[in-house]
Amino acid sequence: MTAKTLSVTEKILFMKKHWLTAALLSFICLGANSQTVFTYGTHKVSAAEFLRAYNKNNQQAQGDKAASMREYLQLYINSRLRIQEAYDRHYDTLPQVRDEVANLRNQIVENYMSDPEAVKRLSAEAFQRSLKDIHVAHIFISNGSDGSTDTATARKKLATVTQRLAKGEDFMEVARELSDDPSAPANGGDLNFITVFTLPYQFESVIYKTPPGKYSSPVTSQAGYHIFKNIEERKAMGKLRLQQILLAFPPGATEAEKAAIGKRADSLYKLVQGGADLSKLATEFSNDNLSSHAEGNMTEVSVGQYDADFEKQVWALADGAVTKPILSRYGYHIVKKVSSTPIETDPDDKENIEKIEQKVMNDDRWKTAKDFIYAKVKAKAGYKTLYTSEGALWAITDSLVDLRPAGIGRSLKQTSPIFKVGDSTVRVSDWANYVQMNRYKTDRVTKKDYNTLMDDFSKQVMYQYYREHLEQYNPEFNYQMTEFRDGNMFFEIMQQEVWNKAQSDSAALVKLYDANKSKYTWKESALAVIFFCVDSVTAADLSAKVKSAPESWKKFTDAINEKVVADSSRFELDQIPGLEGKPVAGSITGILVNPTDNTATFSLVKEVYTQPAQRSFAEAKGLVMNDYQVLLEDKWTNQLKKKYPVKVDEKEFGKLLK
Repeated sequence: MTAKTLSVTEKILFMKKHWLTAALLSFICLGANSQTVFTYGTHKVSAAEFLRAYNKNNQQAQGDKAASMREYLQLYINSRLRIQEAYDRHYDTLPQVRDEVANLRNQIVENYMSDPEAVKRLSAEAFQRSLKDIHVAHIFISNGSDGSTDTATARKKLATVTQRLAKGEDFMEVARELSDDPSAPANGGDLNFITVFTLPYQFESVIYKTPPGKYSSPVTSQAGYHIFKNIEERKAMGKLRLQQILLAFPPGATEAEKAAIGKRADSLYKLVQGGADLSKLATEFSNDNLSSHAEGNMTEVSVGQYDADFEKQVWALADGAVTKPILSRYGYHIVKKVSSTPIETDPDDKENIEKIEQKVMNDDRWKTAKDFIYAKVKAKAGYKTLYTSEGALWAITDSLVDLRPAGIGRSLKQTSPIFKVGDSTVRVSDWANYVQMNRYKTDRVTKKDYNTLMDDFSKQVMYQYYREHLEQYNPEFNYQMTEFRDGNMFFEIMQQEVWNKAQSDSAALVKLYDANKSKYTWKESALAVIFFCVDSVTAADLSAKVKSAPESWKKFTDAINEKVVADSSRFELDQIPGLEGKPVAGSITGILVNPTDNTATFSLVKEVYTQPAQRSFAEAKGLVMNDYQVLLEDKWTNQLKKKYPVKVDEKEFGKLLK
């Protein structure tokens, strides 16, 4: 181990590779009620804490568990002593440690901002909804956000709609007459079947809570007002794999042009019916740029993605069947049903739940999960309003933002506190800056009222507080950060106490070598070059070239240095990859391919030494350095045990062995 400063990536890789270091990293308190297994100085380690570390780092352990666990206990104790010494020396305040921990936190914090309870709740809800499809009709009343009408007119129209529905008039007839959805006059607001994730979460929730045959109360959105009717329900249909040929209408196509495209679609359909390969026809004729490059294969289709008529026809197909040309606003579709995948009904299917969780995280429903964050912050950190007069706050806000007279707002200053979250105080100046940046609605003309802005602002502050104090709310995030911080501490103190000394104390290394020369000898060995290639193709090509001209191996590797690393040295025979039987000078070993990543290795044997021989100091230096590190570690560990006396509770530890 050299004394160079390692990057974050190098440290993570080192931790994964070296099991001893990994043992250091499983530190997190899993509950004060867990029994103590051992103490060191004034510090305690619980049974749960030790077991988590042991199970993480001994997954491949076989045989005598008791012996394995007892051996690991000593390693774990030594690790804790070193980490504690690093903390007592305040290594956690070193700039490089603080910077690396901060950098890692910034890299991973967003992955943990999802409230685990909210994700679990929303995923369970989504799974239940995925089990059925709902046939939906919709009435839409525009609120004028697009300039088509005004809010008062929209409210009056909404009142008319609700009155007629209350009298028992047919929902779809009312939709034809009054809905502002352009398609409603033709389809009566029929949206066909939808399933989970088809519509925005706000609408989905209303629909799934509306009983069959009933309609919902009006739902408000930025665009206007919506009323949904649950026409009928069915068991979820699952997903389809389809192939299609799309003959698209060009922009501004005339009726004559559309008719001509329809005739061409009929001709292609007849070819398919006659046995022509739809895959080849799709590649040649389809105007769907995505699927045409995949022989007409579309991405998996769920309910509610396409026009109602299109979906009715494709869902009615048998596997392998092809529709007649289907007319849509895009053109004519000739569709083949390749296969269907039924909906997963097992709530314990891990793969399906993970897919649902990912959709939840990417869906607008996740916005509702922030409510859990606000509730947690209020419960744990506390939220306290500090201003006494709402009118005064609005007045000082007008003064700061619009340069109006402060009036009753004169009782407040920019530094006046308005609310507090945990130990963070928010002041008038913070609020005014937020208003300045967020005062307008999406139309950039209409202003938001101060009550709405204050609600949004306070939520933003609580969200940021939660993010900055995430370790207090998310145990897994706290574990990850503790793990990485302790790993950095371990590196720092090992570098100071062992690695730097082992590298720089040349006199001690020579002395150790001279005192143990018989230990540092060569077994059967060879001068060899080991080639590490990025893939098997590179290895095969390089192997052939080296075989034809072994003396030119360096020229060959230099020509492709981004694809190969060559290590030329003397190796004991069991260190040479791919070597079989007795080696011969000038021979090349077979190629070993890693099935996981396709990297490949082979070796060139240059000279063979069949007899044992003494290693020179230079040849043995790596081995000597390792032995010297062990001596330094043992001496240091004994010193630490005097500073932090270790006491193992054999009774509690014995319980873990059973």
